[in-house]
Amino acid sequence: MDELSAIKATVHGRVQGVFFRVSTRKVARELELSGTIRNLPGWIKVEVHAEGEKAQLEKLIEYLKKGPSGAKVEKVDIEWMKYTGRYTGFNVIY
Repeated sequence: MDELSAIKATVHGRVQGVFFRVSTRKVARELELSGTIRNLPGWIKVEVHAEGEKAQLEKLIEYLKKGPSGAKVEKVDIEWMKYTGRYTGFNVIY
């Protein structure tokens, strides 16, 4: 098993109203990651908390940099954190 880690990512750009949260949830689940994704106020940012194997988190980060076809990602801020194991599954917060 790869090293366990966690990230907090803030994705900036046209990322709301383009199925960003749902598509990210699908990718995260395929990568066997746990965590959450939610819209932030202002219609230009989403926040992702994800945990799991570091190599899989790096794949998720690559996805966040482009997003689904309707998105226009301008910037992704990543903060690496310590793995906590507090999440069960990967869910969208509405």
